[in-house]
Amino acid sequence: MIRAIATPNAPKPFSNYAQGIEVTPGCRIVHVSGQIGVTLTGDIPPDPAVQHQLAWDNAMAVLAAAGMDHTHVVDAHVYITDRAHIALYRETRDRMMKGHKPAATLLVVAGLADERLVVEVDLVAAAPAT
Repeated sequence: MIRAIATPNAPKPFSNYAQGIEVTPGCRIVHVSGQIGVTLTGDIPPDPAVQHQLAWDNAMAVLAAAGMDHTHVVDAHVYITDRAHIALYRETRDRMMKGHKPAATLLVVAGLADERLVVEVDLVAAAPAT
């Protein structure tokens, strides 16, 4: 259903992600809209580490609502507003992925929808059709 693609003809990943992922036909595909580091009540914590954890928790909650978990993630796009948070991003992603390595893109951006936000996570996941 999900197969990692690796080739020596492209640069090796800089951290824990796959060069590519193949999803076989007949799978359910879920696209998780960008999730940000806010609480369920809409509060934006000032601590970047808390925001990173909340963004991933919120993305995983959407996956869970679709009957999926981290093992179904085939692609992750993460947007951060501070290059100094790259290590924090990797630490949080690795903890949430628990060894699973989807395809991934990290972008350092000038800002997000609210200037207090430091991270946004969107995911694509796949699972066998039911």
